[in-house]
Amino acid sequence: MLLSCGGNKFLTLPTVLDAPSLRDDFYCSILAYSATCHTLAVGLGALLYAWSELRGVHLLNSGNSNGSWLTSLSFSSTQGCKSILAFGRSDGSLHLMSLYDSLLPRFEIQQPCPIACIAWRPGITTRPSRSPLASGFPARTEDLLVGDEIGCIYYYSVEWPDAWEVARDGWSGSTTLLARISIHTQQICGLSFCSDGTMFATGGNDNLCCLFRTQSVLDSANDDPSDVEEVLVGTGATRRLHTIAGRGQIKEIRPGAEKHRWIHGAAVKAIAFCPWREGLVATGGGSNDKCIHFFHTTSGACLATINVAAQVTSLIWSTTRREIVATFGYAQPEHPYRIAVFSWPECKQVAAIPWDGEHRALYAIPYPGGPNESHTSREGGCGLSRTAQEGCIVVASSDESVKFHEVWTASQKATAGGKGLLGGSDILEALEGIEKEGEIIR
Repeated sequence: MLLSCGGNKFLTLPTVLDAPSLRDDFYCSILAYSATCHTLAVGLGALLYAWSELRGVHLLNSGNSNGSWLTSLSFSSTQGCKSILAFGRSDGSLHLMSLYDSLLPRFEIQQPCPIACIAWRPGITTRPSRSPLASGFPARTEDLLVGDEIGCIYYYSVEWPDAWEVARDGWSGSTTLLARISIHTQQICGLSFCSDGTMFATGGNDNLCCLFRTQSVLDSANDDPSDVEEVLVGTGATRRLHTIAGRGQIKEIRPGAEKHRWIHGAAVKAIAFCPWREGLVATGGGSNDKCIHFFHTTSGACLATINVAAQVTSLIWSTTRREIVATFGYAQPEHPYRIAVFSWPECKQVAAIPWDGEHRALYAIPYPGGPNESHTSREGGCGLSRTAQEGCIVVASSDESVKFHEVWTASQKATAGGKGLLGGSDILEALEGIEKEGEIIR
């Protein structure tokens, strides 16, 4: 088994998953979790695996023989209840499959360039159906952003009938390209929607982060229906792949269409909208930036900056307290921390997790519960620990492992260290023996 449990094990959730062939690549985002089917997807080189507490490990996709590798994974919205996994490869192929269908992609789209980043909108959109049997009738669709290696972002609408509907009607759904965003000049590193889907942000290797109003992009795309290019319509059985050529011009979203643009000192991969404070977004810069930046989405103002003396690879907001966790890649000067938690708006470090060796935290996502939380405790209400309430984080590491970290435990203490250990940053100086908990959200 290529993806196997290692280290200590508590109940059914391991502390570590061994992940051979996991690429040591800042630009790859090869973890995704579906709350709909309680499954973690992991990309290991060319191979796509799924892991769950109930089923363990199983192979979802073995790739092809052209030497390409997985670059990005993302599950569709919880509201949509479809558990559609989109995964992109370095050869430019985009695949869509549902874990409720057979383990074969229903759709495959060949993008013009290698895929770099993928993100679904966290909610459904009602649009006229493209089904030949129900054309024009209201249908629930999912929106998908796909960023590529040269800086283009493609905005798709996905109509996904259930497997029983496909069997009944002989129509597999559609994936329609609504717009292409041509603002970044280099590889797309990060894509993120806010929690209600009304805005999204894009980060690129051109050191630029752009903020968009989702409806403005969709309105621009729908100015002229003839400009909507249908890229793929699946017909027949669920397992059949079918691609048709585009019929019109793609609507281009060009510089000036963004609501705000924020210049960083390096590539922008980590982007996280605050789930409990409307108008607050955090971004992280790469090796030449080494900062976490906080912006006001309404005015565009920079509210605060934390110097973390390291490449920022992921940002995840707490859902129960005013805190944010960051994962780090290359550190400069060298230091042992690859995960740290900060309070907001004080921007003070409240916890840090050291790692042995020089391995990087490449990418992280939230995961419900934690290694020390039982199924029973997660289903209860009162008396739950903080980890049971909001979960842990799952981190892809450059040592070819996937680690589960309980960063939200209430008893977490900051890690000890000497003065100047983190490049002289006051925020990241060690706070040995001092417990500082963020304010509880009421």
